[in-house]
Amino acid sequence: MIPQKVRDILSSNGLKALEFEPGSTPTSQLAARQLGVEVGQIAKSILFVAKDGRAFLVVCPGDRKVNSSKLKANIGVKTRLAGPEETLELTGFAPGGVCPFGVDKAEILIDIHLSQYDVIYPAAGDDASAVPIRFEQLVSITGGKVLDLTVPMAE
Repeated sequence: MIPQKVRDILSSNGLKALEFEPGSTPTSQLAARQLGVEVGQIAKSILFVAKDGRAFLVVCPGDRKVNSSKLKANIGVKTRLAGPEETLELTGFAPGGVCPFGVDKAEILIDIHLSQYDVIYPAAGDDASAVPIRFEQLVSITGGKVLDLTVPMAE
């Protein structure tokens, strides 16, 4: 079920989430198959916690992975992947449904490689949703900082 705070943000920006069977879009591959789009168009949101305690939600293409060296170079501190409980606590969303809308306990970082697509699809707060959105809209709505943070996944 899409949280009301996400529905409100989407509605106020003229956007609507696509909803599917529960548990049908928890990975980039499954979401892309469900939507009939390229895996790279899935905007996955991954939470990192820095050594200094700050949290960063990285939004990146589903066919790429966050490069720890690039992340550290951009934020100035080493990070680690947040655990499931931390992710829920800091974002309000469980892994598999983390979305970049309505997150106020983490800085939003958006990977520049998402900009190559006309439409991208972040989750809407659960593991059975996606929001068709343009890159510029995502940046504007989230207030995210656009950076080069990823490398292609190994085949």
